[in-house]
Amino acid sequence: MNDNEYQSAFSLIALAGDSKSDSMRAINQAKQGHFKESEELLKSAEEKLNQAHIAQYELIQKEANGEKVPVNIVLIHAQDHVTMALIMKDMAAEFINMYKKLLEKDDK
Repeated sequence: MNDNEYQSAFSLIALAGDSKSDSMRAINQAKQGHFKESEELLKSAEEKLNQAHIAQYELIQKEANGEKVPVNIVLIHAQDHVTMALIMKDMAAEFINMYKKLLEKDDK
């Protein structure tokens, strides 16, 4: 794996990690009833995942164009981070909705 390929993998790791952190922060904000902040953090998490998907797409395009993309533990680790970030974003959206409903129920 050359430096550019490592850079792609580490970029995926960083974007996914930032996205996951935003998702966790979104849950914490919703838990405190700060729904505007939680929605903004969830949007930020989504934007970072979109950037990660662009990086993934570039790797897929290389492979589709006949360029060999070496698969090693770093790239596998990066893909794992992206998967976990996707799951966390989806779970954060569910938690935010749940906290909203709980707060509405408490207000009645």
